[in-house]
Amino acid sequence: METVAVIFGGRSAEHDISIITATSSIIKPLELSREYKVVPIYIAKNGAWYSDPKLKDISLYSSGKVEDFIQKLTPISLQLNGGLKVIKSGRLAGRKRLKIDVVFPAMHGTYGEDGSLMGLLDMAGVPYVGCSTAASSLAMNKLTAKQLAEDNNVPVSKYVWTTKQELKKDPAKIVKEVNSKLKYPLFVKPTHLGSSIGISRVKNDQELTNALEVAAHYDSQILVEEEVSNLVEVTLPIIGNGEPIAAYLEQPMTKPEDFFDFDTKYLQGGKKGKGSKGAQGYSKIPADLPKNLYEKAEQTGLNVYKIFGLSGISRVDMLVDIKSGTIYFNEINPLPGGLYAHNWNKKGLSSVELVQKLIDYAKERFNANQDLVTTFSTNYLRQF
Repeated sequence: METVAVIFGGRSAEHDISIITATSSIIKPLELSREYKVVPIYIAKNGAWYSDPKLKDISLYSSGKVEDFIQKLTPISLQLNGGLKVIKSGRLAGRKRLKIDVVFPAMHGTYGEDGSLMGLLDMAGVPYVGCSTAASSLAMNKLTAKQLAEDNNVPVSKYVWTTKQELKKDPAKIVKEVNSKLKYPLFVKPTHLGSSIGISRVKNDQELTNALEVAAHYDSQILVEEEVSNLVEVTLPIIGNGEPIAAYLEQPMTKPEDFFDFDTKYLQGGKKGKGSKGAQGYSKIPADLPKNLYEKAEQTGLNVYKIFGLSGISRVDMLVDIKSGTIYFNEINPLPGGLYAHNWNKKGLSSVELVQKLIDYAKERFNANQDLVTTFSTNYLRQF
C-alpha cells in the first residue's frame, strides 16, 4: 500500500480554502479507495509543519480548536535526501521516519501553488500531483501568464501593470497612466493570489485608487485589466500530462458587477443568500454557449494547458465576448479549489477515480523525468 502525504494549510491568504480542499476533496476520497495510507501534513499559519491522524478531520478546523490542538504536538521534520521522509519525535517512541511514496499538494496560493512547495519536492526526488515548479510559477503570476499567452497569439484583455513601490511613490501617476490606456470599468488584481482575494471592480478614479491600495496589501505587483464587453465568463478544468482531458466548460452564474469574488465562490449563500456551499452552487455546467464558441473556448483552454507545460491538474479561465466571438485568456489556477470535483463528477469521473488518476499522472511524470540528466562532470575544480 502506497503512502500518500497530503500537504495543506500554509502561510497563504488561501489557508482556509486549502483545508477544505485537502480534507474533503483529497483525503476523504483517497481513504475511500482503500488503496493508500494517507498522511496529513498541516502547515500552520506561522509556518510550522504538523502531522497527526486527527488533522484529517474538518471538524477540528471548523470548531476553531486546531490552534489548541497543534500546541500539544511536536512539529515534524523532513528528510529530503533520496526521497521524502517525515520525521516525528516522541519521548517514548524516539524518532520515527515515515517514507512518503507520493505527495498530493493541497496548498493554494503563496508558498504552495506558486511553485515553492514543488521546488522542495523536486529537490527531495518524490512524485507529486500537479504542475511542475516552473509551470506553477508561471501560471500563478497573472502578469507573466498574460504575457506568455500574448506571445503565443492567444488573445488577452487590455491591461496595465505596476508595482507596490511605484504606487507608494506616486499613486496619482499610476491612476493617470491607467486612464490613458484603459477604459472603465476595470478590474484590479494582485498578480499572484487566487480565490479572487484582493480583487476589485472599479468604475472611477477614486475606486481605482482604493483598489490599488487593497491589491498592494496582498502583493508587490498589481494588474489592472479592462473589462471585456458582452462578457460570458467560463472556466475549464483539465487533467492529464501529454494528452490532457477537458471536463465540461463551466459558466459562473454572475454578472460583471457581481463578479465571482471570494464570498460568492466559497461562503454558503454568497452575496444573494442563495445557492449551496462552494463554486458549484453558482455555475452552469456545461456553459450556455453556441456550439462553435463552446468548442473554440474548449480548444483554447487545451492549447493554453500545453503552452504553459501544465500537468496533472489545472483550471483555465477565459472571457468570451459573445458578440465578436473572441475568446480571451484570463488566468490559470494550477490547483483548482476542491479539484473542481463537482464538474468531473458530471463528466462521469467519481471523486475517488479523480484522485486515483491524479496520483497515476504524478508517477507517470516523475518516471518520465528520471531519464533527464541534471548533473555534468567537468575538470573545472582541478584548477583551484
